[in-house]
Amino acid sequence: MSTCICLGPKRAGKTHLLKALQDPESIDETTFSMPTIGTGIYRIHFPTKSPNGDKHKPPPAETQANIPHGGKNLPKSIQILEIGGSMAPLWRQYFEDVKKLIYVVDTSNLCQISAAGVLFYSILTEPRLQHNTKILLVLAKMDYSYRQMRNEALLMLQMQKLQKQIRQQVTIVEASAVTKVGLDPIYDWLQRP
Repeated sequence: MSTCICLGPKRAGKTHLLKALQDPESIDETTFSMPTIGTGIYRIHFPTKSPNGDKHKPPPAETQANIPHGGKNLPKSIQILEIGGSMAPLWRQYFEDVKKLIYVVDTSNLCQISAAGVLFYSILTEPRLQHNTKILLVLAKMDYSYRQMRNEALLMLQMQKLQKQIRQQVTIVEASAVTKVGLDPIYDWLQRP
């Protein structure tokens, strides 16, 4: 099984986000992706930073090595299993040995947010994910949302109440695959042990 999985309702923006993480230049305003039927596997290579802070594209996979960081080696890439939103009833079959879970919510779709919250809560109550699994909640499509959408999305997801009831700490990132906003915090979260 995969140690990192990406979940979310249908058309939440999972595929777009993962493709943007894989190659930021491959996604723009005209890019379209079909809903994932089944699963998809993405290898994400972390961008390297030069001493002056400029980002460089990741080197080819065959030249990858671990990056020393405070005495620890950080990975240069990670494999993520995307499981389509239409497979929500089967998600639990993929929870064995999951160390990181990305949950994507389309913040531009108010009708979807409450249903996404119910699905998210059911994931967080899964016993196999309660002890060592890191959770990243991605508020996607922020480029299509209006200014207060983040706060409304968090209210509709009942995040304050949820944080008091669950064992896991949930990291929240606003992101847009198109504008590249939020990709750096996602890279950082994915690279952390």
